[in-house]
Amino acid sequence: MLTPLSTLLGEKGSNIFSVAPNTTVADCVRKMNTERIGALLVVDEDKPVGIFTERDVMTRVLDAERDPKATLVSEVMSPDLACVNPDATVGDAMRVISEKRFRHLPVVEGGKVVGVVSIGDLTRWLVRNQEEEIQHLVNYIAGNY
Repeated sequence: MLTPLSTLLGEKGSNIFSVAPNTTVADCVRKMNTERIGALLVVDEDKPVGIFTERDVMTRVLDAERDPKATLVSEVMSPDLACVNPDATVGDAMRVISEKRFRHLPVVEGGKVVGVVSIGDLTRWLVRNQEEEIQHLVNYIAGNY
């Protein structure tokens, strides 16, 4: 829980899948499908201005009967973006994601996005670290040191 996000990003990689605000929803969906991801960061002049998720497609495009080929992502993205810096811990990120009910969290340093962590990334990190800690405790109890 005290591991900085920079460590998690170092292992995960810092691929950032983003689009410009003037990208059509159809192009965004195509990119999400190609990359097999559930969200795209919307970036304007290197600054994160929103996020576009599968849920946005369902609620703000399809359910609203908007044309994906004519709708710009800036019209239907989620503009409420919480960001953290790379020094924030995994625990800090989990708190933000839980409190705000987000699934993706941009990691920003000096106003520039350096990575994105998802609830899945954080959960995998926690589970892996707990498994390692449990194994250390088992080894200690069994005297295998």
